[in-house]
Amino acid sequence: MFSACADPKSIEGLQWLLCYLTTGKHVEFYWSFVTVLTLLAVTAPVALAFGFGGAMAARSHFLPLRILGKGYTGMVRGVPDIVFFLFFVIALDQGIEWLNHQIQCPDWTEPVRQGLEFRVCPEAKVPLNSSPQTVHKLYGFGLAVVTFALVFGAFAANVLYGAMLAVPRAQLETAEAYGMSHRQVFRRILVPQMWVYALPGLSNLWMILIKATPLLFLLGVQDIVYWARELGGAKTSAYEYPHPDWRLWYFLFLLVFYLAFTKVSEVALNRVAARLSKGQATAAGEAMRKAAA
Repeated sequence: MFSACADPKSIEGLQWLLCYLTTGKHVEFYWSFVTVLTLLAVTAPVALAFGFGGAMAARSHFLPLRILGKGYTGMVRGVPDIVFFLFFVIALDQGIEWLNHQIQCPDWTEPVRQGLEFRVCPEAKVPLNSSPQTVHKLYGFGLAVVTFALVFGAFAANVLYGAMLAVPRAQLETAEAYGMSHRQVFRRILVPQMWVYALPGLSNLWMILIKATPLLFLLGVQDIVYWARELGGAKTSAYEYPHPDWRLWYFLFLLVFYLAFTKVSEVALNRVAARLSKGQATAAGEAMRKAAA
């Protein structure tokens, strides 16, 4: 990156370390932190939306919709995450390409499924082979977001479903007695109060989601764990910056990062819990009232 780093063999000491830490691969390593944080920022609300939809479907009076909601939560929660990641991404990717193949190449005569190989016409590839590398990365990132959201959305649906049942029935009946419709009771009474019951479970899911980000490499995304392993491994004379096996130090750095991020998340979630519990008829709300008195 710097002109003084043009010949790595002629530098040493702190200058060598500075040049080593500013190589192109290290820049990609630093950007991978942005990728992980962006994934969390995008996946969390999407998974919450999947969870809210699943919880709504599970408590629906319409039988097919209720079966769909409970089937979604039960099936996804019953499959190991790593198996779901490996299977669903391939199935989703091939499904998109198959649909595009039917549109782009209706006259294609060869079978798409040829033994273990999946072949579509070049025009149906998603993204196209000629597309820029940025498009390929964004497509892989989009698949990762959908996969994470589906998995954690099923767990969120189960948490929200239980939170809805935890809201005191007497409050809902009182609202109905005052003339509120079922939609008004749901929107003004049930949903606002269920969050205080759902937050502990959703907090756990957030922590698990943070710990699950290293699974990004299974989806073809070069995450921080991938780069820590690649950059920390022992280099040979074929590389510009040969060094011993430094994977321990790289993974210790990731350990500090994850612990610090978890601590920040814990503090933020505790503040949200305190805000939601204020004035509520819960143990936390009672404790806050007694402390104020």
